[in-house]
Amino acid sequence: MKQVRPSLWLALVPVVALVVSLYFSIRIFDISPHISLITAAVVAAGIAVGFGASYAELEKGVVRGISVAMPSILILMAIGILIGTWTSSGVVPYLIALGLELLSPSVFLPACCVICIIVSLSTGSSWSTAGTVGVALIGVGQGLGFSLPMVAGAVISGAYFGDKMSPLSETTNLAPAVAGAKLIEHIRHMAWTSGPSILISLVLYTVIGLSVEVGTGEGQGIEGLASKLDELYQFSPWLLLAPVGVLALILLRVPALPAVLGGGLIGIVLGVWIQDRALVDMLVAAQSGFVMESGVAEIDELLSRGGLESMFWTISLIVCSMAFGGVMESSGMLRVIAERLLSAAKSGGQLVAATVGTCLGMNLLAPDQYLSIIVPGKMYQEAYAKKGLAAKNLSRALEDGGTVTSPLVPWNSCGVFMFSVLLVSPMAYLPYAFFNLLSPVISVIVGLKGWTIEKSTPEQDSSESRDA
Repeated sequence: MKQVRPSLWLALVPVVALVVSLYFSIRIFDISPHISLITAAVVAAGIAVGFGASYAELEKGVVRGISVAMPSILILMAIGILIGTWTSSGVVPYLIALGLELLSPSVFLPACCVICIIVSLSTGSSWSTAGTVGVALIGVGQGLGFSLPMVAGAVISGAYFGDKMSPLSETTNLAPAVAGAKLIEHIRHMAWTSGPSILISLVLYTVIGLSVEVGTGEGQGIEGLASKLDELYQFSPWLLLAPVGVLALILLRVPALPAVLGGGLIGIVLGVWIQDRALVDMLVAAQSGFVMESGVAEIDELLSRGGLESMFWTISLIVCSMAFGGVMESSGMLRVIAERLLSAAKSGGQLVAATVGTCLGMNLLAPDQYLSIIVPGKMYQEAYAKKGLAAKNLSRALEDGGTVTSPLVPWNSCGVFMFSVLLVSPMAYLPYAFFNLLSPVISVIVGLKGWTIEKSTPEQDSSESRDA
């Protein structure tokens, strides 16, 4: 049976099935979204078979989708090991204690964002940033009395701005490569949308820090938390070897997976050396996570975390998500939806808006940030060229719509990762992830107004095609 191209309305049926199923799972039944994603994948597969797709093709699409997420899954497992060993060895508690001592509530949120910007710019990785200093900052925020979604929003804003603007970042290299632009020109061009977005975000975090009542009357609580941490752990500046070691490895261009695993190994060594823990206890922390039994509920909740096994729920959600995305892509339904958006773009500004919207849609449906850059990038490259727009306009829109919105989607691999390490739901931190919310909005406004939208020249076209 020859495969027939699905209509737009037919292609939207699995999307509606996903939305309805997620609503019932999360809002009505209060259960995990795994079955909702599987249900939507089954609906999509049934429709695809109905218009001629073979099961073998759909299965290949599912396997291909999961394989795209495999590097992320491996890093996720390594981060789980790192968090378990760093918590057991005292690295995370030491960073929390330093934060409680050095950061005041009034400046904490903007400082939190800036710290993550610096680390992410240096490493080029939002995931490594959130999984290391982000975990510690969540602990500091909890100790200072902040709402954890606020802290998570500041962490994610800083981590993704740094990731987006770092020449070491995978997505920052991927977007211009797909669009056919130069890396340095791409980064400079992003400053017009990312710069205002992060500045506004920092202002908002400052206003919140000055206006919310945290830390008021909490001095004893903060001192009590710091004192309790000091009782439970042997603190030493040598514990900073772990985060410094990971940063050094990444700056030396060691890939993220071995760098994070190296950080976990350093944590094991520090646990045996500084905390005088048995090697078997450190290995258990790496496998099953560290469990604190201090008798103080707040401390136990803060420090009982990590371990390889803690990531299994997250990994299974990523697999279910990518299975749905794989069926949608291999059946052609994803392309049908995206092409309809493309056909509606008549002007250059509308093309930018369509690109941002398509990237967001890919994050919802694919759902992986790399696919949200690659698929729209390939689709829209010719359209930008026909309208005489420089390729860096496309690469910027891909990052504004794809990279930064990925952690806002609960079932996207990035949203799942952030939930697993920060222990805050994407729906909870979404209102406070100001940079991630503002960046696509400002990108669309800039595009529709024609601001900083540059035309291509024959010289640029030939140069960009050579550098692509």
